[in-house]
Amino acid sequence: MEYLLHLQKDKKLSRILVEPLEPLSTHKNIPLRLMASIMSQQLNTKVARVIFLRFLDLYGGKEPTAQQVTDTPFEALRSVGLSNAKAQYVHNVAAFCTEHKITDKMLAKMDDESIIELLTRIKGVGRWTVEMLLMFTLGREDVFSVDDFGIQQAMIKIYKLDTTDKKAFKKKMIALAEKWSPYRTYACKHLWQWKEE
Repeated sequence: MEYLLHLQKDKKLSRILVEPLEPLSTHKNIPLRLMASIMSQQLNTKVARVIFLRFLDLYGGKEPTAQQVTDTPFEALRSVGLSNAKAQYVHNVAAFCTEHKITDKMLAKMDDESIIELLTRIKGVGRWTVEMLLMFTLGREDVFSVDDFGIQQAMIKIYKLDTTDKKAFKKKMIALAEKWSPYRTYACKHLWQWKEE
């Protein structure tokens, strides 16, 4: 695995690179994946999955288009177990994607920062949410999520980072991650896996 050889140059990181990870894959219907990631925020995986399946049930178990979600009454979205805020954000994503004619093809041609810039214009969608989308839906190999709590925790332990000054701490994280480029997504995945274990 080419990425492993590159990441092993970082001696501290190399200690947690146990076995190669599955290659990143891409998924279709990006607007829906973005809605799903909003639904799953602050929830454990099981609960998030139940809510998403209930959401699909509104559309006969099939994946809806952004337009279909835009046309779905707010109360129907609430009925699947979404909070007021989340139901609103899901509507926001659907409306934005419909209005700006956002397609998988269009996003596939854009670079990471342009996608972040575009999608964080949606109320309820922050940078972290788009970074997760880039990693797990668009399969981008060089994304680093400095605000991800799990990654922060893992890097504090591995690199003995000082967190008293939040700004300096994040700057240090970004500097360390520079060395992992162009495979920062894989480094993040290893950090998550190591933290879970």
